[in-house]
Amino acid sequence: MTSAKILPLVQDSERLESRLKEIPAEPGVYYMRDANDQILYIGKSKKLRSRVRSYFRDNHYHSPRIALMVKLVTEIEFIVTDTEAEALALEANLVKQHQPHFNVLLKDDKKYPWLCITWSEPYPRIFITRKRNLGKGKDRFYGPYVDVGLLRRTLHLVKRIFPLRQRPQPLFKDRPCLNYDIGRCPGVCQALISSEEYHKTVQKVAMVFQGRTRELEDILMQQMQQAAAALNFELAARIRDQIAGIKTIAADQKVSLSDDTVSRDAIALAADEQHACVQLFQIRAGRLVGRLGFVADAQSGEPGAILQRVLEEHYQTVDPVEIPTEILVQHELPEAEILAEFLTQVKGRKVTIVAPQRQIKADLIEMVERNAEYELARNQRFADRNNQAMQDLAELLDLPDLPHRIEGYDISHVQGSDAVASQVVFVDGMPAKQHYRHYKIKNPTVTSGHSDDFASMAEVISRRFRKYAAKKERGEQLRDEDSSVLDRYVTATSDFPDLIMIDGGKGQLSAVVNVLREMNLLEDVRVVSLAKQREEIFLPGESLPVCSDAEQPGVQLLRRLRDEAHRFAVTFHRQQRSDRMRRSRLDEIPGLGQHRQKQLLATFRSIDYVREATPAQIAQVPGIGPRLAQQIYDYFHPNQEKGESENPVPVESDA
Repeated sequence: MTSAKILPLVQDSERLESRLKEIPAEPGVYYMRDANDQILYIGKSKKLRSRVRSYFRDNHYHSPRIALMVKLVTEIEFIVTDTEAEALALEANLVKQHQPHFNVLLKDDKKYPWLCITWSEPYPRIFITRKRNLGKGKDRFYGPYVDVGLLRRTLHLVKRIFPLRQRPQPLFKDRPCLNYDIGRCPGVCQALISSEEYHKTVQKVAMVFQGRTRELEDILMQQMQQAAAALNFELAARIRDQIAGIKTIAADQKVSLSDDTVSRDAIALAADEQHACVQLFQIRAGRLVGRLGFVADAQSGEPGAILQRVLEEHYQTVDPVEIPTEILVQHELPEAEILAEFLTQVKGRKVTIVAPQRQIKADLIEMVERNAEYELARNQRFADRNNQAMQDLAELLDLPDLPHRIEGYDISHVQGSDAVASQVVFVDGMPAKQHYRHYKIKNPTVTSGHSDDFASMAEVISRRFRKYAAKKERGEQLRDEDSSVLDRYVTATSDFPDLIMIDGGKGQLSAVVNVLREMNLLEDVRVVSLAKQREEIFLPGESLPVCSDAEQPGVQLLRRLRDEAHRFAVTFHRQQRSDRMRRSRLDEIPGLGQHRQKQLLATFRSIDYVREATPAQIAQVPGIGPRLAQQIYDYFHPNQEKGESENPVPVESDA
């Protein structure tokens, strides 16, 4: 006997009112949970009852994100705190721990890059990324940076100033590469520097991206003087060069303020009906050391509330030393005192939040606002271009609505070997890489020397849409009512496309149409193909291509989708081919399965190094004992007499 499904609170007015009466009018934190007991949202308030009740009033000003969340809430929990600042601190910790979907005000559109330092590794890597959510708990992200070019130049210069790890993987098994010889790397791959010493170097690099260049200069100056006093002139000269390099990095835009000793952040926004572009200028010792950019949902609240939430999310992820003593804001924050008290507790020094109205600080806010307006205008141009392309494509293909979600498919192989397929997704004309997918072709007739692109494409489409064929057979809807909102704000429960594009001509299209017809989905899925040679668009059942111009916006959108699908497929094919070539000879060794092959290659990096290794060295690999090590050695040295191997591994007798 199964338990009855719990209804959302908006559909059970009696239980909703009873639950709201239980919530006290005190400061604290509240949870919103769904029917699966998953946390949807975590919020804070100085009056819990009023804040929670506001979600369930019939107010038209709720954004689509909040309106959808309210529909899903089945339970409300709360934790009472003594002060509003404690509530903010508790909310920050809980959001980090649970990461609820609806707590994300800032849109993760992958436009602004971050700099990541992987503190979770013994020898941290430093790299630029647009995927902030992939890091581990100890990893640290700096940004997001608006000026990508400046960020790359700074990172390049930092790697010239400090001896840092230059490669994600070692180039050689038993010796360092050229970077070590020229002083660019301290020999991380061979552990020629301890993890503790390397962390000290990376901590200096972190200070650069924290805007603490003047403090770093003072530390290095002291170390240079100590090295000179100890007559270690080579080290002193190296530190001198580091100081000169850091001054080159710091030789950036000077900001005219009366007090250039105070650390400040200045934040402002510019908004249209949908998006709010937020700019945050980091000013340290009178210098602009960082310009961060955020894109927020303009319908989530008033400008002051948006700025407050952006600041809360930003400062929850930074180290205390990065919090400035003064924050200049464009609009008055609704809970400025609470945020200031929270930041003061985290930093250990007084932090003030000011909305300047005149003089130099107001001019600074005006400058930040102008930059936000330029960024908003640039976003609007991109949005207009994509919207124009979708409208043109809808007219070209006679679609009933704009194709918000378009999927592109391509096949990649070399004469049938290592055949793979790609699925790429564009949402509102922009790549949505979180929805990309790879396929390995499983058709037994597609082998090396015998390719069949038609059968391969049919297989991929069949695997992609079989769950929807089952849903239609059960009489269920293929698209969720709120799928567009879910795609935009949370993990989508429906990924049914408005249009799919096949890379190829009429043959590939016919193969796909036949599969969709067998699955009874041909009437539900709009499908076209784009031929490479003349950029011609083919529709099902039509012998002639659609009358179009290769340079018109709708066709250009399909071309961008096609090129991305091709790139994604080729990249995956090359990876599969490389893995096969690395493992092909190892597959011939009896008793050496896939797991042990991976262990062997992870240790020796290539088959050539395995061939050169002695049985004793091979036996040190986890999972490979003396007998198997000797078999591996004998495989690569078939002409050598048994017992003549160098450093053989002693094998115990079974007797």
